Amino acid sequence: MDADRLIAGAVVALEGRVLLIRRAVPVGDLVWQFPAGKVDVGESVEEAAVREASEEAGVVVESAWVIGERTHPVTGRRVAYVACRWVSGDPRVASSREVAEAAWVPLGEVTERIPGGVFGPVRRYLDEAPPR
Repeated sequence: MDADRLIAGAVVALEGRVLLIRRAVPVGDLVWQFPAGKVDVGESVEEAAVREASEEAGVVVESAWVIGERTHPVTGRRVAYVACRWVSGDPRVASSREVAEAAWVPLGEVTERIPGGVFGPVRRYLDEAPPR
C-alpha cells in the first residue's frame, strides 16, 4: 500500500546552516521540514534522500549514512533520516506543487521551525556536523 511506504529525509548541514523546505501544502503544524519523500520501489533510502534533495530543493548532495528512523509525530509516517553532504547548487523551489520555499536555515532556528521537535539522533548529528 502506497501510504505505508517509507519516507526518506535528506539532512544537509553546511557552515552552521541546515537545508529546509517550506511545504506548499502544510500538514497540520508541519510547514518546514527536511527535503523528503517516498522511497520508490527498487530504490534505497539513501538514493531516495539524494533524489528528494534535488527534486524539492534543487541541490546536489551525496548520501553519507542513515542517521535513524522513527514514526513522525505529526504525520504518523515512517521516516528514515539520511545524513547528506552538499555538493553543489543553491536552494530553490524545484517543485512548486510540493514546495513553497527552499532555504539554508541557521542551525539555531531549526528547532523552532519544526513542530514535534527534531528527532534526537538528527539533533545530535546537527550539533556535531562539521562546518565544511
